[in-house]
Amino acid sequence: MSIVVTGATGQLGRHVLEALLERNVPAGDIVAAGRSVDKLADFAAKGVRVVSVDYSDADSVAAALKGATRILLISGSEVGQRVEQHRTVIEAAKAEGGVELLAYTSIANADTTGMKLADEHKATEELLRESGVPFALLRNGWYLENYTEQLPGTLAQGAIAGSAGDGKVSGASRQDYAQAAAAVLVADGQAGKVYELGGDHAFSMADLAAEITAATGTDISYNNMPSGNYAGLLAQVGVPQAFAEILADSDLGIARGDLLVTTGDLQKLIGRPTTSLAEAVRSAAASA
Repeated sequence: MSIVVTGATGQLGRHVLEALLERNVPAGDIVAAGRSVDKLADFAAKGVRVVSVDYSDADSVAAALKGATRILLISGSEVGQRVEQHRTVIEAAKAEGGVELLAYTSIANADTTGMKLADEHKATEELLRESGVPFALLRNGWYLENYTEQLPGTLAQGAIAGSAGDGKVSGASRQDYAQAAAAVLVADGQAGKVYELGGDHAFSMADLAAEITAATGTDISYNNMPSGNYAGLLAQVGVPQAFAEILADSDLGIARGDLLVTTGDLQKLIGRPTTSLAEAVRSAAASA
């Protein structure tokens, strides 16, 4: 078996590599493919094969997938370019011929959500269906880190701003999602599976504010606002306008329930309860 993890230099990718090793996959059977391969020196030292790859460079992708039997395609980070980048990987996997499974990190409820951020994921899922390559969909919900990594700024501002209303998010940690991906990569009979992945206990932005208040002793409130105002606020603090509008639109998706996941798939795959919001906030507060 040869398992290729693309996007391996990112935070999710590194967690997947760790999870595969924890599952006793021989290091020599793992290929870590990413742009900044110097970031993978610690895995190379363990025997993981490290290769440089750029989703926009078809030759590098083909070289990285040489001999692959199972592939994890971690979605690209460049919104607006991802469909063509993903197409390059899918076509290389098809050309390789011996691929038993290509698992793709999509977005929760991809087939029903109206979030703009989901458009490229939907298009990638369609490319996979058309490709003939055996595939599984890992429809990841929001990372808890989307919120906990903003903790210093939240504490400085004394509030969380957004347009999510009372909508709830089934968030989980990157490590949770990574362990689920590893479980799928090592298991047989995964072709055609669609996993809706999210945390065990959904939470609202008001719940998030309350957890931060409890963990830090700083009173944090949630300020809901029209999406246009929220996008403007994000742009004021340096978020590019186009991406600010996508983030604000995503909050509207939360308000509709687009990121609510009730399948229990994540807990089943990792064999334990998912990381709770309270755990994540306490951990972030302790290291802030």
